[in-house]
Amino acid sequence: MKKFLSIVGVRPQFVKAAMVCAAVDRFNRSAQPEDRIQHQLLNTGQHYDFAMAEVFFQQLPLPTPDFDLGVGSGTHGAQTGAMLEQIEEVLLREKPDFVIVYGDTNSTLAGALAAVKLHIPVAHVEAGLRSFNRQMPEEINRIVADHVSNVLLCPTYAAVEQLAREGVINEVHFCGDVMLDAVREFAPVAARQSNILAHLGLGPKQYILLTIHRAENTDSLSRMEDLANTLCHLDRPTVFAMHPRLRAKLDSEPEYSKLKKQLFSAKHLRIVEPLPYLDMLQLEANAQLIMTDSGGVQKEAYFVGTPCLTLREETEWTETLQGNWNRVVGTSPEKVLPLVQSLWSNNGALPDSQPELAAFGDGAASDRIIQILIETYQANHAKQDHTTTCVNS
Repeated sequence: MKKFLSIVGVRPQFVKAAMVCAAVDRFNRSAQPEDRIQHQLLNTGQHYDFAMAEVFFQQLPLPTPDFDLGVGSGTHGAQTGAMLEQIEEVLLREKPDFVIVYGDTNSTLAGALAAVKLHIPVAHVEAGLRSFNRQMPEEINRIVADHVSNVLLCPTYAAVEQLAREGVINEVHFCGDVMLDAVREFAPVAARQSNILAHLGLGPKQYILLTIHRAENTDSLSRMEDLANTLCHLDRPTVFAMHPRLRAKLDSEPEYSKLKKQLFSAKHLRIVEPLPYLDMLQLEANAQLIMTDSGGVQKEAYFVGTPCLTLREETEWTETLQGNWNRVVGTSPEKVLPLVQSLWSNNGALPDSQPELAAFGDGAASDRIIQILIETYQANHAKQDHTTTCVNS
């Protein structure tokens, strides 16, 4: 029996790993006992409160983690170091045949480094993405993970091409995006089960959905001042799912106190805790407009056909820019507010074509990932058997 171990720690990774877990279950149901996969799940605990973590294990096909490290928050060095130490202990004990890491977080980096130093093959789901902004910690994480991984599982052809430009060409595979798998499976479930619109007293296309969590925004007082001025002048019902990082800044740092007062006194801003996955999908599908600095939310907006304004200076998901479904707008009111007004009023600024979802695959990325890992595992063992035969002869 093959043993795969997935390492997760934050909201988007729970969604991605859920799709891979479901694909393993589908494979095992049809495989002979000796061919099945033992798939273990390690949660670093990078996101640790109910809304950011536990609720995902309730709503998605995610088993209870086999290993729960409870690392929590901290500086990048302290958090990554704590993860490295504990992940290494698990890997030495469990000896998996593959370690699977997801995306671009400190959990991704720590998992990839711990495994590669122990000569355990690493598979990187969502490989090949680049924002070309090395001030973002996520950019460093994804570059390092890509260059130490043995199997690179790309969500788009642009990601495959980017790896080739960096000289990474072996074991690079276009798989499609596992988040598209998730949206296709769970958007109908959200439409049936979520009552978030009724709870908030909103109807379809009657609100803007907003998230802000990237350190480049939350940790920059000048950018947050721009964003606060932008948000306070939206003058449209806006659901603001506030990330714990931003809330902590507003609550604890004196220089952010003015911003806190601005945001919480704006009557059109409905500030809520981070939302469960199904509620978030339902809000994304029914919003008139989404404003975000999240890569995952950009994609989900594209998948459900809701226009998006990205509150950054660049995006790694350039495919979403096709047809003006997504626009990179930064943070200044002068640039953002006219686009909000235009998109809200339906005066021709809305995209006039459907999103090109084929750029992200066919909705079967998770099954393709498992098939690639099985084939790679078999090829590696065939090489080992051949080498052993040659040495013995």
